[in-house]
Amino acid sequence: MRILRIEWALLLVLSGTQAFGNPPPAGPPDGTVLFASPTRKDQIGRILAPVMINGRGPFRLLVDTGASYSTVSPELAATLGLESSDDYPFVVNGVTGSVRAPSVPIDVLKAGDLELRSLRLPVIWAPIMGGADGILGAAGLRNERIMVEFTRNRVTISRPNIGLAPRGFQRIRAKIMENGLMTVDVRVGGVHAIAIVDTGAERSLGNPALREALRHWQSSRKAPNFTDVFGTSSDIARGERGLAPIIEFGPLKLIDVDLIYGDFHIFDVWDLQKRPAMILGMDVLGTVRSLGIDFRNRELYFEGAYLGVG
Repeated sequence: MRILRIEWALLLVLSGTQAFGNPPPAGPPDGTVLFASPTRKDQIGRILAPVMINGRGPFRLLVDTGASYSTVSPELAATLGLESSDDYPFVVNGVTGSVRAPSVPIDVLKAGDLELRSLRLPVIWAPIMGGADGILGAAGLRNERIMVEFTRNRVTISRPNIGLAPRGFQRIRAKIMENGLMTVDVRVGGVHAIAIVDTGAERSLGNPALREALRHWQSSRKAPNFTDVFGTSSDIARGERGLAPIIEFGPLKLIDVDLIYGDFHIFDVWDLQKRPAMILGMDVLGTVRSLGIDFRNRELYFEGAYLGVG
C-alpha cells in the first residue's frame, strides 16, 4: 500500500465560540456565482476557481497556494460517481496536525490553462471550505499565473510569457521553495523573516521564532490574548493573538495585521521553526483590488488596497 503525504495549510481560527472571519456562504442569495471575495472588516476573503473535472463542471475549488495537492469534497466525489478508496490513502498535513484520507481517481482536471491528467486526489472536508467543492492545490505549479480581480469577481489561470508582468501592478520578487511553496522576504518590526504566500489560510500566522524576536515590541503591549486554531485534522492548536508591528515587503507596508503566533505543526512540516517565519493569509492578501501570483516569473503583483496596507 502506498501512502502519499501532502501539505495542506488551510486553517480556521476560533476564540471561544466566535470565529474570526468566517468563510462567506456558498453563494449570494440571488444565485450569483462568487469566485473572488475580498477581505472586508466583516469578512475574510477567499479565492475560488472554476474547475472542470472529467469533462464535468465547472466546480468551485478553493485556490490554496499553501497546498501541494488538490482535493475533492465527499459531495463532489459522489456527484462525479467516484467511490473513495482506502487502498491509496493520503496523509494530509495541516496547520494543527495530520489526517489520513481516502482518495479517488481523476482522469482530467482543467482550470484555465492548467491541465492535470491521470491523478488521484484525497477526499477531504473541512469547515474552512464553506461550501466549496474542493481545494485547488497551487503549491508546486511551475508555469502558471493566477490572477484574482476582486472588484470584478474573476479568477483566471494562465501561462504568462517569461518576464512579462501585467500593467499597473506593483511587483514583488518571490522565491519558490523545494516543496513548491512561494515565499517573500519580509521585515516585521525590523525583524527579517520568510513569509509563505498562502491563499488557503484565513489568518496570518507567525512561528515561535518570530514571536520571540518580537518580544521586545510585544512587551509594551497589553496582556496576551490566546485563541484556538483548527485545521484539517481534529487537532486543536493554541495560538497567541497579537497586533504585529509594521510588516514591509517590496514597496508595501502592512499595518494593523493581527498575527496568531504558535508552535504549529505545519511549520515543522515545512522545516521553518528555527528562523522567523510567517504565513501571509487572506486577511492580508485579500485586501487589495487585484492580486497576481506568478509561479513562472516568481513574482507577486498587487493593485490597490482596501484596508491594512499602508
